[in-house]
Amino acid sequence: MSLIPLTAPISREKLLSLRAGDRVSLSGVIYTARDAAHGRLCAALEAGQPLPVDLCNQTIFYAGPTPALEGKPVGAIGPTTSSRMDAYTPQLLGYGVNALIGKGGRNEAVCKALMEYGAVYFAAIGGCAAYMSACIEKCDVVAYDDLGTESIKRLVVKDLPLTVACDAHGGNAYEDGMKAYLAARE
Repeated sequence: MSLIPLTAPISREKLLSLRAGDRVSLSGVIYTARDAAHGRLCAALEAGQPLPVDLCNQTIFYAGPTPALEGKPVGAIGPTTSSRMDAYTPQLLGYGVNALIGKGGRNEAVCKALMEYGAVYFAAIGGCAAYMSACIEKCDVVAYDDLGTESIKRLVVKDLPLTVACDAHGGNAYEDGMKAYLAARE
């Protein structure tokens, strides 16, 4: 199976063409944000305040890169557990975020919001943080610098390997994989 090339920001049309289980290679601009940043973003939205960075039609990577080694844009960078962002995700998708990158399954509210807003959740391979850092060409802190590794960063990525875990049509690679596994055991 070949990788589907994607360029971020990803168009809604392209996102709608993806299906759970598709393997992609992502290049372009994405943003990191973890728990603390998500809390601040949603608090700003609830207060009617503008966000410190426009995330409309953007991709959020649930990651906090380690400090860069000399001559490199980042140190190790890998996905964090996505379920920690579940409470915030429907609100950010409603704001206009259109793609998410992390690891692990999502709750029912997130899956429904992905369908409602035509968004996609990509799974990145956990445990490959050193490899994934080779896909980062540039990293700049753009918001919440006081959060250190959890600050929001603008990344320029090239050929970041991902799998569509949950698509905009209700497809869920985690559920499909479990069903296939159980069926094979019968």
